[in-house]
Amino acid sequence: MSLLFGVSTPGRICLFGEHQDYLDLPVISAAISLRLSITATRRTDNTLRLSAPDIGKEFDIDPSVPPADAGWNKFLWNGYDILRREGRTFSRGFDCVLRGEIPIRCGTSSSSAMVVSWVHLLSLLSDSGVGLTREECALLAHRAEVIEAGGVGGKMDQYATAVGGVLYQTFLPRTRVEALPVSPGPFVLGDSLTPKDTQAVLARVKDRVLGLVNAVKLSHPSFSLASVTPDDLDSCLRGFSHEDTVLMRATVANRDITARGKAVLAGGSVDPHELGALLNEQHSILGGILGISTEKIDSLIDGAVKAGAAGCKINGSGGGGCMFAYAPGCAG
Repeated sequence: MSLLFGVSTPGRICLFGEHQDYLDLPVISAAISLRLSITATRRTDNTLRLSAPDIGKEFDIDPSVPPADAGWNKFLWNGYDILRREGRTFSRGFDCVLRGEIPIRCGTSSSSAMVVSWVHLLSLLSDSGVGLTREECALLAHRAEVIEAGGVGGKMDQYATAVGGVLYQTFLPRTRVEALPVSPGPFVLGDSLTPKDTQAVLARVKDRVLGLVNAVKLSHPSFSLASVTPDDLDSCLRGFSHEDTVLMRATVANRDITARGKAVLAGGSVDPHELGALLNEQHSILGGILGISTEKIDSLIDGAVKAGAAGCKINGSGGGGCMFAYAPGCAG
């Protein structure tokens, strides 16, 4: 059997906007140098066989029966099924090998990179052989990984990995990605070696914030996290508990830090001290108020600051996983 296709997709860090995309608030993502690849060879039968030697997994996909579990093989089955429903046909099966450098369950979007690679590869292996655009890959991967899998995340991960580069992503009134033509300098990824439960952490924060938004709208029907000012927020939250008020203020503060981050990155020439200060400011909110950091993450950040990092923050939904340090002037 001869090699047919190979697809490679990067992981990502979230520069600004953790816990914002599922609220339809803007985020800024950046692709990283660590990647996931899938290669495929054509079979003579209809079997879909996948092997992930890095993690010691191998399984077949039965197109007629979805997997019972909610793991990564369910994401892959969803992607295959979505493409069939979109009109793609597959007259033969294939063997695929997945290999990755992206840390797993660490906030660097390894699963999204996998699903983006998968749907792109499937489009090329379909009988039409017509590939998907990067935006189409992102949308189909989001359907497979979030909508049809019952996930709680937004669209940041799929667009960040499918489109690449440094992106300013907005979601209202529709999803748009703006490439920021900037190279802010090297970042150092630090893995706490503590796997995180992405869905549980996302659900905990998301449910609280959305519940508060709905409660505010009972007396302020036009309330919107996208447009409310800090002063107006205080008036809307009269009568709410101190804990609820602090959470909502933190959400709006993160929104405004993301806007300031875009202003720093959009000019082309980055002030490293300004960017680093914003990263530190956002981490103080994510860790101190949203409570998504850990002792290990904070220890890694303290060490990076002592070593001269311009700024550091947790990366991803939190509860474990990775942090990153902004290290301008260091060799990339």
